[in-house]
Amino acid sequence: MYVAARIGENDLDRARGSLLGYAPAGEVEAICWVPSNVVPVGCDEAAATAFASRIRRHHARCSSIFGQAMEVAWLWDALAGTWPTPTDLRVPQPLMAVPADRPLGVEPDPLVVPATPADLDVLVPASAAMFTEEIGYPPYRNTSGARYYRRAVATLVDRGHALVRIEDGRVVFKADVGSVGVGACQIQGVWVDPDYRGRGLSAPAMAAVVEHARRIAPLVTLYVNGYNAPALATYRRVGFDEVERFATILF
Repeated sequence: MYVAARIGENDLDRARGSLLGYAPAGEVEAICWVPSNVVPVGCDEAAATAFASRIRRHHARCSSIFGQAMEVAWLWDALAGTWPTPTDLRVPQPLMAVPADRPLGVEPDPLVVPATPADLDVLVPASAAMFTEEIGYPPYRNTSGARYYRRAVATLVDRGHALVRIEDGRVVFKADVGSVGVGACQIQGVWVDPDYRGRGLSAPAMAAVVEHARRIAPLVTLYVNGYNAPALATYRRVGFDEVERFATILF
């Protein structure tokens, strides 16, 4: 879905080299997205090895490699030793989905609503806090980076893809609808203010996000770190099932 969304958002004639194809018999059998994030799709070991050979020649590094766990493992096996040492390996990451016709397991929180441009001054710091907590470093380090990050958050808001619950001028819950493609969408950037954790806020809030996301695409998905037991329990309570295993390698 991530790659389908990037293809839909980009002019591939102007971004040549962003999408690699593996076609040993003349028909494309696998693809790999290769700008800042490397994402293999439909790979077997031979395809991953071929992609790695090309990537080594044209890319010195990336921000991350992610995708189906076995495909990521094959690709990294072929790249290891020639690329920088990863800063983190996140395996496994359950990919979860809630079917379009499944009733939600909890009532949606009516206070979770699409963010508006007027919310940006409180939403941007909350988004940055989520990123820093999840990745381990801030999303920007200077003024120009801060402006770029604010524009990225504003784009989500303009699309109606940023959901928030705000209390007393403070974001206490946020989530985004990220990639959209092939009849599905992916929830990302889920965050609860640390002072509000453990209060039973997350499940109703996530139900509200799913309810909203279903208006964008019928199949709603997300993936989560396998060690995050509270999040897994919340998502299952809302109605998500595990459908695949992902992996992420961070650099």
